[in-house]
Amino acid sequence: MNRTDLLQMVAAGENSRIEFKRDDVQPAKLAARIAGLLNLDGGHVLLGVEDDGSLSGLTRPPKDAEVWVMQVARDHLQPSVIPVWEVLDAQAGAVIGVIALPSNAPDKPYKVRQGSTWVTKVRVGTTTRDATREEEQRLYQQSGGFHYGLKPVAGSSPRDLDHRRLRDYFSRIRGDQGLPATDSPEWRQLLCNLELAVELGDAVFATVDGMLLFGANARRFVPQSGVRAVRFGGREPDYASRADEDIKGALVPLVAADGSVVETGIVERVIDFVHRATDVQASLVGGRRVQRRDYPDQALREIIVNALVHRDYSISGTDVLLSIFDDRLEIQSPGRLPNSVSVDGIRSGARYARNQLLVSFMRDYGYVEALGMGIRRKAIPSMAEHNGTEPDFIEEEHRFTVRLRK
Repeated sequence: MNRTDLLQMVAAGENSRIEFKRDDVQPAKLAARIAGLLNLDGGHVLLGVEDDGSLSGLTRPPKDAEVWVMQVARDHLQPSVIPVWEVLDAQAGAVIGVIALPSNAPDKPYKVRQGSTWVTKVRVGTTTRDATREEEQRLYQQSGGFHYGLKPVAGSSPRDLDHRRLRDYFSRIRGDQGLPATDSPEWRQLLCNLELAVELGDAVFATVDGMLLFGANARRFVPQSGVRAVRFGGREPDYASRADEDIKGALVPLVAADGSVVETGIVERVIDFVHRATDVQASLVGGRRVQRRDYPDQALREIIVNALVHRDYSISGTDVLLSIFDDRLEIQSPGRLPNSVSVDGIRSGARYARNQLLVSFMRDYGYVEALGMGIRRKAIPSMAEHNGTEPDFIEEEHRFTVRLRK
């Protein structure tokens, strides 16, 4: 947005997508207006504009105003949001704070705290009011097609995606020819079409899924994107671990034109850690020397991919955790199983996808079976053949663990 756009918006007056507010508005009232706009079709809150359209400007330093707005959006909204914030010099020294809210907000309905409860707000014309039961139900239905992975990553842009990996995907995996330049509008539109990026107003942001799959520095923007891998020295967790590694990077590898791997993806890096942290036994079978690892690669690969693809990325502050003990290997994903999926369903080959876009791209790379039955067809049979055991699937309140016996 530029100064001309702002003045035109002010001149047009408040409407269903524009709200004027002084910056001394009560936090609960500001949160209610934000929620109402998010639950309708997005829009803008202009801080420093009076109800009659006159420009009073911000009464606090712009940086302090930004911190305050972000605090309101975090503490007074459920789920919390990170709005796009911009400061513009309007006229006569009046500085206006612009809160931009996306039209495709993924977590509807948005609620505000009222006393000890959370209440859904809707925008009707220039007013904001409590939602009826039917309106709230429709908002839940609208959000069914959206997922956490489609959220814009605050502070990011398409430049933060690894263009080498993207071009490898388009040319080698999809067979696309004549790709646009990576700094062109056509390139940005291509990323938006595939939901690797999203356009909000005049800006284009990488999505969470885009960053997970192709991020040049995914850890910086999505801190919970990695794997914490630990090799303990016994059968229980201990501070004195033998190996402890923070594994990070893009989910998918970078492959050269001749098929050689230039840079591995996070899946291969995790498998490499397991290989380095576990043993290999050699034996003679029919006069032929055979090497046998502690865990079969087929089962190992399957549970690692599942942990990364199906984890709940909305849970921040925690990675997928890989723990290797003397007698077992465990991989723990943040979040419960999605929807109505059960442990028995997983063993039977039930299909589920919390993060459908991740599943689709990882399937393109051959990590995920088309039928989504890797646990039933790969992990369970390969463990049975390897040592006659079956993986343990353990669901707890905030995490899901798969255990392989050595």
